[in-house]
Amino acid sequence: MPHSDFTIESLAAHLHLTPQQVIRLADRDKLPGRKVGGKWVFSRADIHHWFEDRIGLSDEGELVEVEDVLGRSASTGEEFEITVSELLLPEAIAVPLAARTQGSVIRGMVDMVAQTGMLWDPEKMTEAILAREKMYPTALGNGVALLHPRRPMASILGQPLVALGITASGIPFGGGCGMLTDVFFLICSVDDRGHLQTLARLSRMITSSGLLDELRAVPDAQTAHRLIVEADRDLSN
Repeated sequence: MPHSDFTIESLAAHLHLTPQQVIRLADRDKLPGRKVGGKWVFSRADIHHWFEDRIGLSDEGELVEVEDVLGRSASTGEEFEITVSELLLPEAIAVPLAARTQGSVIRGMVDMVAQTGMLWDPEKMTEAILAREKMYPTALGNGVALLHPRRPMASILGQPLVALGITASGIPFGGGCGMLTDVFFLICSVDDRGHLQTLARLSRMITSSGLLDELRAVPDAQTAHRLIVEADRDLSN
């Protein structure tokens, strides 16, 4: 079996479910898997994208549950929390972000992360994000895009990071909803679990009351960073 595959038992531990629950989900086509020699196996990449899609369709209560699942170690049960405010460096915020097209947004966001010294191959990151957008746009119906490559890119990152850019006006960014996008988060992760937990955390944050309106009105990056820190703290309380 390829190293990237989960068994029923290892996927159950990863998702904090019982093996019986995993089997039921797989039998009902609720989990992406395949049978090999009569036994279920699950690609890590497929499970990653299944979880990512689930986050995108979740409401507040479900997002809290997802964060709880991802925040527990499968091996020890120990809890750990990823907070956006720890990942978002003040120098990785652009207000306004000088961009008017999808390509210039992505290049501008990636260049900003590269200037922190924590991204070693901005060209590779840019190509990966453009490929992800071509496969499935990350723009949401509320004018926000959660940019990220298809898979975490630990080999070119010194640490996980989040960047924020706010354009002066909305631009077409895909997504099929017809709405313009003006708030852009870039998620740079080094592992699947951290990526999904960051995505769930950001999804909760941008649905919280009033935050997006406040971000769109900020005069500078320092104010935007303060708002994110406060919103993150409210989620943890």
